[in-house]
Amino acid sequence: MTSKEIRKFEQSQCKEDATKVSIGDTVIVHKVIMEGKKQRVQRFQGTVIKKKGSLSRESFTVRKIIDGVGVEKTFLLHSPLVPKVEVIQHAQVRRSKLYYLRGRIGAKANRLKVKQSEK
Repeated sequence: MTSKEIRKFEQSQCKEDATKVSIGDTVIVHKVIMEGKKQRVQRFQGTVIKKKGSLSRESFTVRKIIDGVGVEKTFLLHSPLVPKVEVIQHAQVRRSKLYYLRGRIGAKANRLKVKQSEK
């Protein structure tokens, strides 16, 4: 298979209504959880610290702090198990990876400059 055929196949696997997520955004990720035969949606709210990949393999990592412990989860943007991603707040950052947030505790971990709306 040629590179063009692979790219065309990956584009066909992408969601058409995927939310535009960028580094530093505060998001709520809705993820489908299977518990036996039952299916429920679990929400995970945090800050996007990393994006990786392209086309159907695009993923992003979300970090939040629970009881003083940092928790990070990686989600595939175009996965059928992630039906919706809500962007709550855009932030203006100068880095492509926000790994420095791992060393911060408390309110300092969430301190990012809010992006001004463009008019």
